[in-house]
Amino acid sequence: MLSDIARSLVLTLAVGAGIAVGSPIRVRTPYAVKELHPVSTKWSRVGPAPADHVVNLSIGLKSSQFEELERHLSEISNPSHHRYGQHLSQDEVHELVKPTDDALDLVSEWLIDNGVSSGQLRYSPAKDWIMVSLPVNEVERLLDTEYSVYGTKEGSYLVRTPQWSLPKHLHDHIDVIQPTNSFFNPTPLHSNVMPYKDSPDMAAVAAMAQASASTDLTVAQACNVTAVTPTCLRTLYRTINYTPQMAGQNRIALNDFLGESNNRSDVHIFLEMFRKGAADASSEFIFEVVNDGSTQQTPDNATQLNAGTDLEGNLDAETIIGITYPTPLTCFTTGGSPPFKPDLLTPTDTNEPYLAWLNYVLAMTANNLPQTISTSYGDDEQTVPPSFAAKVCSGFAQLGARGVTLLFASGDNGVGADGDCFSNDGTNKRMFLPSFPAGCPYVTTVGATKNVNPEVTAFDASNNFSSGGGFSNYFARPSYQDAIVPSYIASLGGEYNGLYNKSGRGYPDIAAQGYRFLTIWNGTIAVLDGTSAATPTAASVISLVNDALLAAGKPTLGFLNPLLYSLLYESFNDITSGSSIGCNTAGFPAKAGWDAATGFGTPVSSVYVDIDATFTDSHG
Repeated sequence: MLSDIARSLVLTLAVGAGIAVGSPIRVRTPYAVKELHPVSTKWSRVGPAPADHVVNLSIGLKSSQFEELERHLSEISNPSHHRYGQHLSQDEVHELVKPTDDALDLVSEWLIDNGVSSGQLRYSPAKDWIMVSLPVNEVERLLDTEYSVYGTKEGSYLVRTPQWSLPKHLHDHIDVIQPTNSFFNPTPLHSNVMPYKDSPDMAAVAAMAQASASTDLTVAQACNVTAVTPTCLRTLYRTINYTPQMAGQNRIALNDFLGESNNRSDVHIFLEMFRKGAADASSEFIFEVVNDGSTQQTPDNATQLNAGTDLEGNLDAETIIGITYPTPLTCFTTGGSPPFKPDLLTPTDTNEPYLAWLNYVLAMTANNLPQTISTSYGDDEQTVPPSFAAKVCSGFAQLGARGVTLLFASGDNGVGADGDCFSNDGTNKRMFLPSFPAGCPYVTTVGATKNVNPEVTAFDASNNFSSGGGFSNYFARPSYQDAIVPSYIASLGGEYNGLYNKSGRGYPDIAAQGYRFLTIWNGTIAVLDGTSAATPTAASVISLVNDALLAAGKPTLGFLNPLLYSLLYESFNDITSGSSIGCNTAGFPAKAGWDAATGFGTPVSSVYVDIDATFTDSHG
């Protein structure tokens, strides 16, 4: 890497040469480090990155009016505000987040000065992202850095650099550039598969299949807590007698990453068993392919079977259709972050999948954009550079402003996986490990419960699954939590002081069943635990709420949290038993009211009726 003195000398000579041939004088300043983020302890340097390895670079420019977007989002999400429910259009959002003309000109000038032609550049609709594909050696020169190959013990590889630099005059115009120093590896949030021969037994499965034909069962009759089915969930959360009225206008979606897909054959078998009338939906759900995501429908090969490929995708699709049918389901399947094999000199780099998906969804028109989106992926927050987390989170705010409810899983390791609860900043400080995107204040985060009468915080000693909860170290507590969360922290009496950020955004917001879900995978029954099960369950209930609202001529919920924390929490079943076990502690306990184990609890009442009756009439 060039020193500042050497770089300044080169730039001076370049400017002089430009003057000599009559070219305009361009802004040039010395480089300075823009961001340094420590390498996650899960990753080790393997060696230098191949010079010709292609990096698909995403450059995030500073939004010109993001604070104004936040103001709009706050007003249209607040049920006591006269603008409640008046979601913004795509064009209105783009106008607020686009960069200034000066920023766009300066960044474009810098790229062109470094040999990148304008024809190589691709822009997001708001031009707040610039995408360009370049070989490693050119990116290293552009960012004054050095890339390396990093690997995990499981055999995954990434091409990354711990730090990157920019000319000083661009620091205030560029928020983030990736892939650079992000070691975020969004893993599916479900715990180990329990073999069918262990649980449940054939009699339990047969009983649950037979029960699926009934709509007048008690919770005790509909639910086997070791073999959870859509009939149990629909009965428990009182949606079983609601018939969607706005299928087509109301839409729900799920996210697939890391080569996951949704197998139509498996989904069909599941629905034939547990919601026979919905079986045709297995051939009707829509794939939206982002960045070469997988839509594989052929049987998994041995490697995929060993990896459990499509377990997550099948769980999500089967749960959502099983609850929301006939509401149309969209499956976003996003490529990126496949294992990079340094010996194969893979020609394209691993992308940050959330960026690819986010830019794709933000570009969708209102006619195609689902109103509810379920995402069952996440990773430790500290693996994500703060700039990347903030930029992605701001993208979630844009979707919320357009009327989309985003639900994310809270994690499956409680307050952190035992043995991993240390900072990665070099100090090795003992700490709880919050999750991302769960800690983003613009999403609704879902924890998990188990059992019925009563439901309790989910924990499974057989595979160490523990519903995630905690407080973000990156995002401050949002105003909608100010009247609720401090009393919970005070109730802890100083327990865990120093292990978590008392002023951070607390999560989860709500919870749903997430224990021992029956799933069809590879043609057979698998049983899954996880907030991966809770999240599509909660999203399905929210989607039915949106259906009822649309049928009544009301706007959809959009960004849910301000409503949730001011009014809607009264329609939830408070969970007061269990805790977010992790980091060799009992973790945060479930208590009366909001808590960092299950949020406000589960949507046990007829939410779609309660919402319409309690607040939408007052706003026309």
